[in-house]
Amino acid sequence: MTPQALPRWLRPANRFVRLLTRLGLRLGTIHVLTVPGRTSGAPRPTPVSPLTVDGRRYVIAGLPQGDWARNVRAAGRGELAHGRRKQLVTLEEVGDHDVRARVMRAFPREVPHGVPMFVKLGLVAKADPDEFAAAADRVAVFRVTAS
Repeated sequence: MTPQALPRWLRPANRFVRLLTRLGLRLGTIHVLTVPGRTSGAPRPTPVSPLTVDGRRYVIAGLPQGDWARNVRAAGRGELAHGRRKQLVTLEEVGDHDVRARVMRAFPREVPHGVPMFVKLGLVAKADPDEFAAAADRVAVFRVTAS
């Protein structure tokens, strides 16, 4: 599958999600992860949907070279907000293929509203756990732990 461009509506939708979070609203599994920019150091917020696999929390970057993933790699830390609840976190990229595959396999069950974005990116064709696991080497998976 060839990756497609991000939908044009994504940036305004992300702004809206950040606004609702600042107002204290919880939007299902969606959290706002804020990390320092790798060049400017300025806070860079992005909506993410953490999922728990084997008792550990993870976030997945469908575009492993996207700005937010590169910022996470550079900073290794951030703040995760869900409604008014904020938590300082450490983020570590997962290199182990088996762990990435388990996390990806769980994604369609744990974060079903996120499946269409993975389809749009051309990583999977449908919400099939096996397809998600097969895409584990084409995404970035970050382990999230409380700081």
